[in-house]
Amino acid sequence: MRQQRLLNPTLRDVPGDAEAASHQLMLRAGLIRQLSSGIYSYLPLGLKALQHIQTIVREEMDRAGAQEMLMPALHPAELWKASGRWDVYGPELMRLEDRNGREFALGATHEEVITTLVKDEIHSYKKLPVTLYQIQTKYRDERRPRFGLLRGREFLMKDAYSFDRSTSGLDASYQAMFDAYVNIFTRCGLQFRAVEADSGAIGGTDTHEFMALADVGEDTIVHCPSCQYAANLEKATGSITNTRNSHTDLATTQPVKVHTPGVTSIKQLSQFLHIEPQHIIKSVAIQANSTPVIVLVRGDLDINEIKLKQVLGVEDIVMLSEAEIAGLGSIAGFIGPIGLSTVRLLADTSIQGLQNAVVGANEVDYHLQHVDVERDLGELNYVDVRNVGQGENCIHCGHELSFAKGIEVGHVFKLGTKYSESLGASFTDENGLSEPMIMGCYGIGVSRVLAAVIEQHQDERGIIWPNAIAPYAIHLLTVQLKDEAQLKLSEELYQTLTRAGFSVLWDDREERPGVKFNDADLLGFPLRITVGKKAGEHVVECKERRSGASYELTVEQLLPHCQSLLN
Repeated sequence: MRQQRLLNPTLRDVPGDAEAASHQLMLRAGLIRQLSSGIYSYLPLGLKALQHIQTIVREEMDRAGAQEMLMPALHPAELWKASGRWDVYGPELMRLEDRNGREFALGATHEEVITTLVKDEIHSYKKLPVTLYQIQTKYRDERRPRFGLLRGREFLMKDAYSFDRSTSGLDASYQAMFDAYVNIFTRCGLQFRAVEADSGAIGGTDTHEFMALADVGEDTIVHCPSCQYAANLEKATGSITNTRNSHTDLATTQPVKVHTPGVTSIKQLSQFLHIEPQHIIKSVAIQANSTPVIVLVRGDLDINEIKLKQVLGVEDIVMLSEAEIAGLGSIAGFIGPIGLSTVRLLADTSIQGLQNAVVGANEVDYHLQHVDVERDLGELNYVDVRNVGQGENCIHCGHELSFAKGIEVGHVFKLGTKYSESLGASFTDENGLSEPMIMGCYGIGVSRVLAAVIEQHQDERGIIWPNAIAPYAIHLLTVQLKDEAQLKLSEELYQTLTRAGFSVLWDDREERPGVKFNDADLLGFPLRITVGKKAGEHVVECKERRSGASYELTVEQLLPHCQSLLN
């Protein structure tokens, strides 16, 4: 491709509303342009990189035995109502009506559609297992689209669905997809980790997220440097060993009421009593299915709402109002577990064994000191409902856990019979009995992978593309187009390299050399070949974008070098 004909509107300045490095660089390098909040057009270079990612995805999915198809993006509401997700998916589902008032949704995911299709087309165990996938645009009404392609309203996704006759078959399909994902993200040049995860609105069990490590990531990864354990914060578990608070001023054996005027937060209480937050028990009043519950957690830790919902077996929880808290016999800001005999107590494992702890006294401006959990709170139901905190240990090997930020680029689920039972997808086994199909679901955010790659592969000058997904492998620069020797050699190299199978962008613009070099660094293709003052000697300069290595080669040496470096 000749660059003077390329639609590539680069920007010199960083757009003010672009926070993430990938968003800034994709705008500056002319890969994307925003149409509306969270909605982008892909310009030629951006589309080329996206297509290379799709090629890798297709190759690995096909190698794993999956078959590609394409499903509609417009879904009739009755499918989602049949699965029960029309009412529970939430406001992210884009809903609309046709001219006849019939309800539809723009596809956020395709479990209902694929299950209905397979239900109608596969009836015998002889046709199982089968795994089907598509690469298609998805739509979600994100509350706060941000970071460019990392969180948008319209995005490209690969979604696959497996159908098996047994749980062991699902295990095999799941492992095949897991392995394919490892290959895909490795080939794309991503640094990533597969972590245990929560299934969310899609449902199912035994799920893993594939997280690209990046500081801009909105997800927190908890992992063990000593063993292979890794999970996102929503799913992670850790081990805490509580030690006795040995502060000399608190040495006593019985709870004591202490006046704490206007002290309603953990931070205020810690400062007022000169104790660490881990020696305070936080009492959180919530309502689950119309039942009030007091959740107890150590003061330096936060309740994990997803874990709490799972423990309580509810889809939603709400905080109690001040009036509702008063109805329990307590007061907002001073809630404590002692004396609330009529309300259910749920204790996080973080408070187990705590001694000399501080709790609310259920009285305005008062707390209780010197509380011994085992002695003073009686029999408690201990569960894990917290976010893992700094200093916790791995439950598998005991090593201290580490934390990192990540971008979710893939997610694999074992759905089981959640959708096949609700939508009637069954098969007849060899004994003539009808059984529900056992499903798996596997997604990759293809456009998000593109952004994640740039987030990891860039420097102060621009993008540094991995070879496999670079829009072009070679950036050919002609320093002086008016120099006949340079123009002639550039034309010859462009034809030779292109015929050899390399994708080449030839900068044949009438621009100053400095502009060309800066643009080449911004676009970040793996190899830059500069035809300059030594063109008459058939010598060119090569520069590798990743390593920064610069050297001269003769024209005769160039092709073998490109084959070695880029293939």
